[in-house]
Amino acid sequence: MKKLIIEVGSTCTKLDEVNDSEIKRIKDVTIEFKRNFSKLKQLDGNDVKKLINLVKEEQKQYKDIFVCGTSIFRALEEQMKEKFLTEFKVETGLDFNIISQEEENKYTVEGATRNVKGKVAVFIGGGGSTEIAIYDNGIKEMCNTKMGVIDVMEQYPDLGENLATTAVKTVKEWVKPKLKVPTPKADILILAGGGHMKFAKNSGITYEKNTLFEDSQEPIMMDINTRKLDTERYYKEISLDEIRNRVNDPEWWYATRAMCAMVLEVAESLDVKYIIPTDISMVYGLANK
Repeated sequence: MKKLIIEVGSTCTKLDEVNDSEIKRIKDVTIEFKRNFSKLKQLDGNDVKKLINLVKEEQKQYKDIFVCGTSIFRALEEQMKEKFLTEFKVETGLDFNIISQEEENKYTVEGATRNVKGKVAVFIGGGGSTEIAIYDNGIKEMCNTKMGVIDVMEQYPDLGENLATTAVKTVKEWVKPKLKVPTPKADILILAGGGHMKFAKNSGITYEKNTLFEDSQEPIMMDINTRKLDTERYYKEISLDEIRNRVNDPEWWYATRAMCAMVLEVAESLDVKYIIPTDISMVYGLANK
């Protein structure tokens, strides 16, 4: 029987159809909960309305829907949280499940490593939180930081302009002391949780076929030196306006330079040699729950 899992993040809301063991991404929708919360110090009513309308639209097609939220919803004060949960339940008839940071990490790592034999690191970057795990036939260590790309964008808003004026090095230096990173090193870093493969395929950066292991959801990779050069290029040379003009989700690209700097900082801290960008999210772990 078909089931729809809606994962509501700080910026990106992901809709995945689960049909037995098959998982298919239906769509990504940008709802900037974290960015607007930072301005208003509360959830933006328009964002809540947009989410509720999205769910109601999907209820026309799916009878079985599971809705969950991550970092921005974990951070809500109790009264604000209860108000949102009640409104969501009244409007949709569904529960809104707030996933802990540890669960988010576990579910996403399960999906990203299901065909991996050996040791890898997994990076899960979002708008308001960052999770990093070391996996070696099981999760050996995980670190969770209550900071994401929207926090970086608040510090360096020029990263959302056509070309960045802030240097990659400057952003990395700001991020470094704030990020909790596991002690063990890893040759391979899998990027999960937020459209990293979509970014690679549409941004103009360089990638090649994943020759490290076989997984239809993880088909591409790049070496660390290529990623370093391309991150510099993405800041200084690649036009964000040009990308926004040709994609169907221009708002999603707002914090991509911030994400690039965070990825590079983590990769260098872990002595990574290869990076595998994926679009894998919590759904792969949640589907088996």
